[in-house]
Amino acid sequence: MSTGLRHHGRFDYRPIIDRDHWRWPNETGLAVYIGFNLEHFAFGSGRGAGIAPPAPEGEPDVLNYGWREYGNRVGAWRCLELFERLGLPVGAIANTAILDHCPELLDAFHARGDEIIAHGHTNAERQGQLAFEDERALIERCRERLHARYGRAPGGWLSPWISESEHTPDLLAESGFDYTLNWAHDERPVPLSTRHGTLWSIPYPQELNDIPSIVPHRISMTEFVTMARDQCDELLEQSRHQPLVMGIALHPYIVGQPFRLPQLRLLLEHLANYRDRGLLWWSTPGEIHHHVTELGSR
Repeated sequence: MSTGLRHHGRFDYRPIIDRDHWRWPNETGLAVYIGFNLEHFAFGSGRGAGIAPPAPEGEPDVLNYGWREYGNRVGAWRCLELFERLGLPVGAIANTAILDHCPELLDAFHARGDEIIAHGHTNAERQGQLAFEDERALIERCRERLHARYGRAPGGWLSPWISESEHTPDLLAESGFDYTLNWAHDERPVPLSTRHGTLWSIPYPQELNDIPSIVPHRISMTEFVTMARDQCDELLEQSRHQPLVMGIALHPYIVGQPFRLPQLRLLLEHLANYRDRGLLWWSTPGEIHHHVTELGSR
């Protein structure tokens, strides 16, 4: 009997006990990736994570703007050095406003072979509030700008603030995107139905994410690292029976602060050790998408 509840129509229910029996590369069960968010914000207006309450209306929010800008000027470069030292590729999830503001930052990630993932134009705006044609233009413009600069169109998309309209998956598929990080409903890649064919959902974390964990919930970096280690250890055990995905979402204005970097270094060294022992597959969302689609074509 129908419940009469509104449904998105993008995918059917599938319990985790309905297991897949293939493996990730090197016969591993767990794919791990970092989604490293490179964002730029309007000065004095619009949305943005804050270390303090926003300034009163009509007053430029220098405090929160400066805190976020620290990530682009300092934090991201220190994290980049850490990723490079440990040989860890990342998914660089980038606003195209970065190309206007500090293109050398995104160029540095591209130069080391990291995947560039589209993240709208700016995190000062919510995509889901745009009119249909304006949202289509935003998606197409972001894809075209990244393609023009790096010679390859991005395959993945994460909406600023994970803000979607009713049409977002359709527009992403129409524009040529392969996958979205917006949906956080499973530990496995899930095919989404759209008017233009399949758009894959690659799991992106909403709790193992430094913004909700550290900013509003006020947990310490030590607690965040413990969460990530526990998540990895538990998923390694669960992945003995089926292939799973673990993402870690990071923002340089948070984890790039000097007092948090030592803990981030310990976490990444711990995970790199698991990789080196062949216990997990260190990957990117694009590589995860490529692997599951290759399986489907065999």
